[in-house]
Amino acid sequence: MLIIGIAGGTGSGKTTVARSVIEQLGTSEVTFISQDNYYKDHPHLSFSEREALNYDHPLVFDNELLIADLKRLRDGLAVQAPVYDFAAHARSKTETVGLQPNPIIILEGLHVLSDENLRALLNIKVFVDTDPDVRILRRVLRDIEERGRTIQSIHHQYLTSVKPMHEAFIEPSKKYADIIIPEGGENQIGIELLTTLTEKYLKNGGTAAGDGAEK
Repeated sequence: MLIIGIAGGTGSGKTTVARSVIEQLGTSEVTFISQDNYYKDHPHLSFSEREALNYDHPLVFDNELLIADLKRLRDGLAVQAPVYDFAAHARSKTETVGLQPNPIIILEGLHVLSDENLRALLNIKVFVDTDPDVRILRRVLRDIEERGRTIQSIHHQYLTSVKPMHEAFIEPSKKYADIIIPEGGENQIGIELLTTLTEKYLKNGGTAAGDGAEK
């Protein structure tokens, strides 16, 4: 099994890159996982308390569960990943996502390269590097259209958590990447390179790139 991790700042185009690679490789061979599904649940907190949490800090993710699920998939076992409700700031109590142990797993998220234990499971590590002004505009549109946020709340969150967390954790994690793709989904050459490398990696039995995930 080949596990690819795709990291980058908010709105950088991580999901677009992942989906483009999946489209070229064939969906039947690939399992897609979003780190966003693995936000920690805080049922003991009120809505206002959950709303005030820093959702851009690496510790807000339940990486222990994510790592356990990746290991189960690597061992050939299907798993049920959690689903996170961004409007309620809580994990769904009724919905999960079934993940199958396909030959290729693509994991994307803000802090995929920030956690040492998570990095150890990745065969190929990718960082999507996009200009900050483009990223924030994409974030504004997404948060309004998909997550029901107001401009005021987006502005406050960006200045108090998104920007400082990017500078403190996400940008420094770029040094761990095997491949850096500027401008995300707009970089067709970068996407084709990653797709070709993935195919070559599998063909050669896992010796084309990366520092080697744990077995």
